[in-house]
Amino acid sequence: MLKTNASVAVVNDHILLRNGLANLIRGLETYAILFEANNGKDFIKQLQPRYLQEVVVQDITMPERDGYETALWLKRNYPGIKILALSQYDNEHSIIRMMRNGSKGYILKDIDPLQFRRVLDSLLRKGFFYSELITGKLIHAVSQLDESDEALKSIVSLNAREIDFLKFVCSEMTYKEIAEKMFLSARTIDGYRDALFEKLNVKSRVGLVLFAIKNNIVHV
Repeated sequence: MLKTNASVAVVNDHILLRNGLANLIRGLETYAILFEANNGKDFIKQLQPRYLQEVVVQDITMPERDGYETALWLKRNYPGIKILALSQYDNEHSIIRMMRNGSKGYILKDIDPLQFRRVLDSLLRKGFFYSELITGKLIHAVSQLDESDEALKSIVSLNAREIDFLKFVCSEMTYKEIAEKMFLSARTIDGYRDALFEKLNVKSRVGLVLFAIKNNIVHV
């Protein structure tokens, strides 16, 4: 059962969108708006350690302190707050970077209001929500975080070069930049990627990142 009046903060520099989102949340049973902020800097200024919100719904592109920086700051200072990224970007780069910085959910701005309610519920019940941008297999991988890492490692054996490649995949480098860093051709890097897709049973770079995080190949 969800906590009564779970508190939410909304961080967005577009006043109309922020107010509309805040009013939507106020109209939901079991949720309450703690405060609204114009950007990450304003959000941090308004935070009160004695009255922390359960969820922060934040934009990514904001002035002064953007969503990436704000999420990372929260991860380091208040890891118990669940971050929901609200973005217009559906590319892997944005998703991966927000996940690495502590986001527990990622949705697009054109989300249906009814679906938005389900997103908030999922954040509180499960601790995470990932939209249709991420496949069911990846959602399953996130939901099984309590599985033994050693058990997973015994199923899939990775060589040293594959592990190095996975570490680079979790950075902001493009595949071309990874190829240069590893002194390999772009075709060889594509081969590493495709082989790992098959070996790890994932379909995207996001899936590779989730595997690396889950198995402590990289630390976030």
